[in-house]
Amino acid sequence: MADWKDPRTARTGFGTSPNLTGEVAGREIFDAGLRKHMLSIYNYMASGVLLTGIVALLFAQSGMAASILMGGGILSWIIMLAPLGFVLAMSFGQNKFSTAGLQGMFWGFAVAMGLSLSSIFLIYTGSSIAATFFATAGAFAGLSLFGYTTKKDLSGFGTFLIMGVIGLIIASVINIFMQSTVLELAVSFLGVLIFAGLTAYDTQRLKREYLAIQNSKVTNPAIAQAYPMGKMVVMGALSLYLDFINMFLFLLRFMGSRE
Repeated sequence: MADWKDPRTARTGFGTSPNLTGEVAGREIFDAGLRKHMLSIYNYMASGVLLTGIVALLFAQSGMAASILMGGGILSWIIMLAPLGFVLAMSFGQNKFSTAGLQGMFWGFAVAMGLSLSSIFLIYTGSSIAATFFATAGAFAGLSLFGYTTKKDLSGFGTFLIMGVIGLIIASVINIFMQSTVLELAVSFLGVLIFAGLTAYDTQRLKREYLAIQNSKVTNPAIAQAYPMGKMVVMGALSLYLDFINMFLFLLRFMGSRE
């Protein structure tokens, strides 16, 4: 992890001296690399969300979503559970798969999510889906920017947020049987807050992971080689994608107008 209190980065006097160690030039290259890395993550994430949206809209308009997802049956369960299968495979098998393999799985995951989420076009109006999407995009951009720029260490919130996600899953399963409107609203409200927090947390985590790997190239090159940048980009995009989609879905329960 980068040591922001490293005395070698402190300068006195006016202006930037040419320095004898190349630290200033090295820091500029370092920062440029970080910006390029994060931009690659955002590009992958945004492309995945766009692909998901296109697939969901086309699948819903084709009439297949209504007949398959609303009709029940084994195929509907396969479509609904396929995204989870992709996430588990990528998360636990990232060290076994090649970078190209992970990239292919990411696009497959985006398509599977599109098929699974096509049902929202059957439940909510297109205008309310669009309004919720843009509201989520604005909130995501602000939260991610906060996570990237803040000097506050957000790592302490990680365990709390993950526990919150587990609690949301348990409460959602319970509400399948209870069918409580109050519990559903509570879960939706907490879901928005939890995934908003995860957006800022994951952004800072991805930034720090990059800095740690770059520092290890000097101190321990073997560690750096074990974490290829290509894989880090794909897995980082997956994390932010999940934060965005979940925040969107929970917010849609408040902002969505039913057909």
